[in-house]
Amino acid sequence: MKKIYSLILLLGLPLWTVLASGISETELDIEAARALLDRVIPRHAHHFEIETIAQEDGKDVFELEQMGSKIILRGNNGISVASALNYYLKHYAHCEISWNGSNLNIPSPMPRVETRIHKVSPYRYRHYFNYCTFNYTASWWDWERWQKEIDFMALNGINMPLALTGQNSIWNKVYRSLGFTSSEMDAFFSGPAYFTWFWMGNLDGWGGPLPQRFMDYQEDLQKKILARERELGMTPILPSFTGHVPPSFKKHFPEAKIDSTQWGINTNVAAPVYILNPEEPLFAEIGKRFLNELIQTFGTDHFYSADTFNEMTPPTDDPSYLQSIASNVYGAMCDVDPEAVWVMQGWMFLDRAYFWQEPQMKAIFNAVPEDRLVVLDLNSEMYPVWQRTEAFYGEQWIWNMLHNFGGRVSLYGVMERVANDPAAALHNPNAGKMCGIGLTMEAIEQNPAIYALMLENVWRDTPIQLDVWLKEYARRRYGAQNTDAEYAWKILKQTVYSHQPWWGTSSIITGRPTFEKETTWTYTHIPYDRLNFLNACDALLKASDHLKNSEGFRYDLVDVVRQALANYSNVVQEEFAAAYMSKDRQSFDDKVSEFLTLIDDMDELLATRTDFLLGRWLGSARKMGISKQEKDLYEMNARDLITLWSGPDCQIHEYACKEWSGMLSGFYKKRWLRFFDYIEQCWNKGVEPDFESFDREMCQWEWQWVHAHESYPTRAHGDEIKVAKKIYGKYADRMKQAFQ
Repeated sequence: MKKIYSLILLLGLPLWTVLASGISETELDIEAARALLDRVIPRHAHHFEIETIAQEDGKDVFELEQMGSKIILRGNNGISVASALNYYLKHYAHCEISWNGSNLNIPSPMPRVETRIHKVSPYRYRHYFNYCTFNYTASWWDWERWQKEIDFMALNGINMPLALTGQNSIWNKVYRSLGFTSSEMDAFFSGPAYFTWFWMGNLDGWGGPLPQRFMDYQEDLQKKILARERELGMTPILPSFTGHVPPSFKKHFPEAKIDSTQWGINTNVAAPVYILNPEEPLFAEIGKRFLNELIQTFGTDHFYSADTFNEMTPPTDDPSYLQSIASNVYGAMCDVDPEAVWVMQGWMFLDRAYFWQEPQMKAIFNAVPEDRLVVLDLNSEMYPVWQRTEAFYGEQWIWNMLHNFGGRVSLYGVMERVANDPAAALHNPNAGKMCGIGLTMEAIEQNPAIYALMLENVWRDTPIQLDVWLKEYARRRYGAQNTDAEYAWKILKQTVYSHQPWWGTSSIITGRPTFEKETTWTYTHIPYDRLNFLNACDALLKASDHLKNSEGFRYDLVDVVRQALANYSNVVQEEFAAAYMSKDRQSFDDKVSEFLTLIDDMDELLATRTDFLLGRWLGSARKMGISKQEKDLYEMNARDLITLWSGPDCQIHEYACKEWSGMLSGFYKKRWLRFFDYIEQCWNKGVEPDFESFDREMCQWEWQWVHAHESYPTRAHGDEIKVAKKIYGKYADRMKQAFQ
């Protein structure tokens, strides 16, 4: 390896060129894979040897075999070797690596691989990330956290990650080279928690001004991310130019043709966003500048993301106009990189299905050469666009599970679909050029079982036997077989994991106070049997003495009891609402007291797990700053995203609501207290409440909270099992009676 780096230095080649070009691929992959083993299982890495095998029919492959005292991991790249390791950990050592509580208690002696295992992925591409993941989850990730996620991707066979970090520095260099000033760029760039929507051309400036230091930090972070992904054999998807220009563009180029667009969601964040008309010669010039600067800074693997009309309706449905846009977007890519492949999010075809009919979609597709476009069917598990578009009219496409919106932590998802639909699509004669599967969730670090199940599809082309898989999953996750835990997962499959609402359910606690059953972005309807769901709580609590040493078990116990309490909170809210309507003040006071106590108890339960701490989110944001001004800006971004989302009049407040400790006691409870005080005042005065006026008052109170700086715990406290037993025991009989 030292000889390779000496050659790089001698030739003056940038490192990314070597990593992306595959020079000495075997040696590089083996070293990278060995480093991954040392990171993932440092005390056991010496038991494994790594060997290289070739792809089969252009598909990734791995093998697992026992050779004397050593376990041989074979693969055609670092991803395959990591997948072989993960197969061993899951199926021989009965371990599970997760965001929320991993089990890496490998037995001693190491289990032997008695029969050689040989696996070929049926999918050329295994995609990962949604634009939104970079903010709803990863806004404040440092390199240590990114390393863990990249290792997680490799262990699960991901080879096509979206890689958007650090691009603001590219935008900055390009527009500064065109004469734009610092103040003009400040009006362009969003704050760190809103990069996603700035990158997609939905907004300008909100949450800023963006410090130069943060931009530089993100550029350096992206270089590390890409180097790690490439050395493991991944082909990252980089951003490209879609025409998004600063608000002051006309000042510099008064003759330029510019289209103004307004995001379809009323966020009240700013004036319309400006898009350079694709027929304008400057479009090609700036597109080339952007991509040249991008490649010079980050290298390339020839995959580029571009989404011109994300959640926005084009100014015309004229196919010739749309084809011109697509032709210019792709042309800007391929003029710089003749090997460019456009990876397009298919969300707009679902979000604006009324607009994107066959002529409009074909106009976009026909503008790109054959096999130079890959469409991500973003929500295949619920609303597969491929089925109503003749598999995207012959284009390459990828089946994706979206699942999560906004990072909500409620338990939901349709396990049967995730277990069966990828393989069914793969073998469907009408699936056209389906070339991969992927995960396009808006946020991670929640519902770990759903994602573990989805990733099980990467190395197989047959449906997953769900009941068998769940038993094996429970054993891996908890480190031991347990009949009560197995029964709990049977119930979870029948209840929370049998449904998936459009945006995901949430407790009425997280909604802006109301006597209605639901509020904006707070959907409380639960279609499953809530009483049956309590059987899962009972079973996990029964298993707790045997599985108490498992981090995964402790997380799941807290999460399941949290869901039970959240379900019950909706009942209590309906009861105090009914008491108010019937003017029964005593019943109203009793139920309000129970509701507020329930919020406190949920907060206490969630405080036992770092995964559910508001303080962790806010602390990570402040840690990114080096001055008080920076820290306060980042904290404001972090608070705003999960509450109002943007300004006081934002339409999508609570979209990214969080049932977290600190959030419950420090935001939701205080908001409800103000509501109950207002109702009490109206009752005493004998006047009807003005709920619209109260909502306006709440907007201002929420806006004040967004800009506040009170601290919240960053470390968990309390024993998960003891607290769960205490709180569940307090409410169990009431919940069972209410759910009859």
